[in-house]
Amino acid sequence: MTWLVICCDAADSAALRRDHLQAHLEYIEKVMDRISVAGPLLADAADAMNGSCFIYRTDDLDEARALLHNDPYYRAGVYGRTEIRAFKPVAGAWVGGATWKNGSPENSRG
Repeated sequence: MTWLVICCDAADSAALRRDHLQAHLEYIEKVMDRISVAGPLLADAADAMNGSCFIYRTDDLDEARALLHNDPYYRAGVYGRTEIRAFKPVAGAWVGGATWKNGSPENSRG
C-alpha cells in the first residue's frame, strides 16, 4: 500500500532540524527500499525548510507509522504536526502515465 506522509515543523525547530540532519539522512538511507520519494517542504523560494513529505510503500498503516516514528526528526521533536494518508497513485510520470488505460482493475480511477 502507498502512504502520503506530510510533516510540518514545530515552531522554532530550525536548530533541531539542523542538529539531527545527519541522523535523519542516515535513517532515510536505511529505509529507502520502502520510500518512493521524500524531501523537505519549503516555506518560500529561498529554500527555507519547514517540513517533510514522504511517500511510503508498506504493507499496512502500522508499518508506515513505525517508519515515521523511528525517524530521528520525529523522535527529536522537529515535527509539530504529522499526517499519514492512504494514497493511490494513478497518474503521472512516476506511475507510467494514466494507469486506468492499462486495463488493470486495481489501477482504476481514484
